[in-house]
Amino acid sequence: MVGEMGGVRRGVVVIRRAEGRDAKRLTRLVRSSRAYEGRYSSMVEGYRVGPDYIEAHRVFVAVEEGGDGAGAGERDSERVLGFYALMVEPAELDLMFVADHAQGYGIGRRLVEHMREEAWRAGLDSVRVVSHPPAEGFYCSMGARPVGMVPANPPAVMWDRPELAFLVGPGGES
Repeated sequence: MVGEMGGVRRGVVVIRRAEGRDAKRLTRLVRSSRAYEGRYSSMVEGYRVGPDYIEAHRVFVAVEEGGDGAGAGERDSERVLGFYALMVEPAELDLMFVADHAQGYGIGRRLVEHMREEAWRAGLDSVRVVSHPPAEGFYCSMGARPVGMVPANPPAVMWDRPELAFLVGPGGES
């Protein structure tokens, strides 16, 4: 898939298993997300996606291979566009982020489709999502169904969050 992001020609987008050496880039993506500015900033302040987390869980990263926009220090001309972490026990989409510069280009859709296929391969029937409030509409547009609200848990989380579920089936169908 070759396209335009931010007016610059890009390379092929690939979703691959994250590795421990991706930890700093994933942490940077989480901490710099505009979705967590303002009142939501405390949620990601000091947040860390460590190599131990990546090794212990099913973490997948969407990268742009061979594009001309890879940042300094990024692996073999890869540019991180987004990632997700699927927990199997219990079944939950723990993290999902798309880089600000990559939003609106179908990266989130591809990550959700990949997550559903991965969940199916893991034998899961459904995947729980405790959503960042502004992301609820995106998850619903991808087929997640509202199942409730998770109450605030101060001081870590100061607001109620929507709880949703993806049904998982062959080919990621719900």
